Amino acid sequence: MREVWQAVCSRGSGSPSESSSARRALPSASETAAFRARVWTHYREAGRHSLPWRLTRDPYAVLVSEVMLQQTQVPRVVPKYEEFLAEFPTVDALAAAPLEAVLRAWQGLGYNRRALWLKRAAEVLSERYGGQVPCDRAALEKLPGVGATTAAGVLAFAFGLPAPYLETNVRAAYLHEFFPDAESVPDSAIMPLVEVTIDQDDPREWFYALLDYGYWLKRAYPNPSRRSAHHARQSPFGGSRRQKRARVLRAVLERPERSTDEISAALESCTAGEVISLLEELEAEGFVVREGGGWVVA
Repeated sequence: MREVWQAVCSRGSGSPSESSSARRALPSASETAAFRARVWTHYREAGRHSLPWRLTRDPYAVLVSEVMLQQTQVPRVVPKYEEFLAEFPTVDALAAAPLEAVLRAWQGLGYNRRALWLKRAAEVLSERYGGQVPCDRAALEKLPGVGATTAAGVLAFAFGLPAPYLETNVRAAYLHEFFPDAESVPDSAIMPLVEVTIDQDDPREWFYALLDYGYWLKRAYPNPSRRSAHHARQSPFGGSRRQKRARVLRAVLERPERSTDEISAALESCTAGEVISLLEELEAEGFVVREGGGWVVA
């Protein structure tokens, strides 16, 4: 299976420079076996086997779940995932849908850029790949909004390939197990361990097991992810520009063709200057356009 993976996809791993103290030797065969046993045991006893995206191998459905799960907690994603796929069941359906409909379906998940990118990715897939999601890492990473982690998730969970998959819960598992006393550990130090410990017999379930093990560790111990060089505490959402941006977009969705002044009047938390700046930002990114004297979704 490793040969299949190497033939289909090539790995790239940009990461910040690392100190030698954050590196460690690859685990021995016995260490690897013991680590796998702990992860599999936890998965058998407490795995989240019924999550809806784990019940499918449809590459499109997996792609949708991977994008939705970026920076959004599982309980919020579950109902939105099912509703989204009911409304846009295929790549071609999403590609053909108006952006306004896609954004409406996305409301409640936050980070609306992901909805825009996902729709644009569907348009590329519909036009260039006949509505299919390719089993090719380079092609996946060229899609709007799809980076190395999302591409690896599609390859592992939809196609069953041992694509090295490293996201926050997986990172927590390796930090806890292999870097118990290290600080500022870069992903470039973790990725070789991810690669060498992949269970080649079932990489799809292996990464689900790792996700659940890391999820549990972050609640049972002080969050190991804080010792990652890539860890950053998210700024509060309340009162942030991100929140105001979401409110401006929602105001356009709720009543198209509102003028700038009308949107400003409806949003007491935003100054007129902020509304103008946010509308221009949303326009530049392709979310909204001016129509007549007001604003509509692009």
